[in-house]
Amino acid sequence: MSYGRIPDEVIEGVLKHHDIVDVVGKYVHLTKQGQRMTGLCPFHSEKSPSFSVNPGNQLYYCFGCKASGNLIRFVMEIEGYTFPEAVMQLAEEAQLDYEWEVPDEAKSKDQQEKSILYQAYEFTAKLYHHILLNTEQGKPALEYLRSRGVTDKWIEQFQLGYAPTMWDRLVQLLEKREYPLPLMEKGGLISAKSDGTGYLDKFRDRVIFPIHDPKGRVIAFGGRLMGEGQPKYLNSPETILFNKSRSLFNYHRARPAIRKSGQVVLFEGYMDTLKAWGAGIENGVATMGTSLTEDHADFIRRHADQVIVCYDGDQAGQNAAYKSIGILNKAGIPAGIALLPDGMDPDEYIGRYGASRFRKEIIEGALTSVQYKIRYARRNFNLNNETGIRTYIETAVKIIAEVNSPLEREQYVKELAREFQEYEFETINQQLNTYRQEYLNKRDIRDNKDKSWNNVMNNGKGREKKPSLLPRYHTAEIQLLAVMMHDREVAEHVRQQLGEQFNIETHAALAAYLYAFYAQGNEPDASRYLAALQDERLESAAGQILMTDTVQGTNPQVIDDYIREIKKHPQLEAIKHKKEEMIRAERAGEIALAAQMASEILTLERQLKAL
Repeated sequence: MSYGRIPDEVIEGVLKHHDIVDVVGKYVHLTKQGQRMTGLCPFHSEKSPSFSVNPGNQLYYCFGCKASGNLIRFVMEIEGYTFPEAVMQLAEEAQLDYEWEVPDEAKSKDQQEKSILYQAYEFTAKLYHHILLNTEQGKPALEYLRSRGVTDKWIEQFQLGYAPTMWDRLVQLLEKREYPLPLMEKGGLISAKSDGTGYLDKFRDRVIFPIHDPKGRVIAFGGRLMGEGQPKYLNSPETILFNKSRSLFNYHRARPAIRKSGQVVLFEGYMDTLKAWGAGIENGVATMGTSLTEDHADFIRRHADQVIVCYDGDQAGQNAAYKSIGILNKAGIPAGIALLPDGMDPDEYIGRYGASRFRKEIIEGALTSVQYKIRYARRNFNLNNETGIRTYIETAVKIIAEVNSPLEREQYVKELAREFQEYEFETINQQLNTYRQEYLNKRDIRDNKDKSWNNVMNNGKGREKKPSLLPRYHTAEIQLLAVMMHDREVAEHVRQQLGEQFNIETHAALAAYLYAFYAQGNEPDASRYLAALQDERLESAAGQILMTDTVQGTNPQVIDDYIREIKKHPQLEAIKHKKEEMIRAERAGEIALAAQMASEILTLERQLKAL
């Protein structure tokens, strides 16, 4: 079997080498549920998992947006690749030996430009790293990093570099290697001169922090200025490779620790993340020159169950931490806030108190988001007088009222009662109950207005809409195709008895592809069959059939019953139309025509009984 210009052995090698759970797991945080793995769908927004991965047949399916397919289709959708590009990517990751390449004409213009820019960024990162470690120009930057407690091991791990002070050193080297300079400017590596006479290096006299995508490819740089001037920190501009609002520094390194712990520690800057890594916090990431965005939160929620926000201890950092709680909670991610004393940042704290204390007292001692909100609100009240205390307690109780867990609410009320002993626990709790009821009355019963099937905050007022029943012939076609995809002999029997006489066009197409798949000597293999389709609509339909557990039995009698039900439908439809024609003829007084219709109906009914 051939797939365009891709050799059959490449497809087989990719599907054999990769496990779909591992491929999907790079993008989605999966948990085991029975025989399957489930998680939040990466293709649409949701708060309760509807995305399912079946290790048995190597397929995925979303019960919400209906996305489905095998691992090749997943990579196509998640990365925006064509089929050949997805296969090539997977083949390279598997280190398969092959001579096939995607022809340039098969690549989109964006894909061609991206490919060149990936190479250029990788070259530039290696260049800056070499300059830092091996040249006189890089010595001041190297001494600066070491003075900040950055070890040579971390410099290697993070591929830190130095951009020299020359105006066009990188421009010259890129041009020498025949990288197109207009594309290099578009990709954020260099800048055009204001007079239009040429190009300048984007980064000069800066320590360089390479920024990677989730696959570990360099897509941008962050630069810390060595001398005087502004801005102190400079990031690459947004490009076809780099989006600040979606990218997280260090994610590709942190991913194994995030998957193991289910937790992300979120920092503000590169140096904080690096120093925390050295302190044993290997699940740390950072936003880059931008506040936490909904896109960041959406990305994080697919990979982690919890976030610890560890921003600077100054006012700006704590304001940003407070803002992050709302963004993370909106995405359905529990957030904790790590508090740093005296306006310190993580880098300073680790340098002064050491790695062990940072881990135990700051990260492990993080406040819950509710505790932090209460503490954040506290600064607005004068607790030296009765009015200030009472108003503060009322504000804190309003915050507690939004907590869903009764046990958590009770815990927070007890903490308030212990601190302010002039107020009884019962009194505070009574006020809590009042605010809780007000909150519930105001809150919309649904959390996802655009996706009624995914309203997880039902609270009993709404009723789950039952799925409509499919016609018998439709169900029979689904059941029959599901068996055929797993049983070659059944598929051959159906081909002889039914052929392509499925009533639904999509099902007829799936059957035709399946007959061809088996005719070429293939054994049942759902993932390879979907790869042969190379049609998003058909793959979605096949994936739904394979993932919905509809098969009730596979004995010969059941198979023949399915076939009979499918054959009956056209006859039933013909009888229905004839009866409608007969009624119209009777109403029009055309007795002879009505009698003829009645005779034809009897013939059709006899044929139906004979099926």
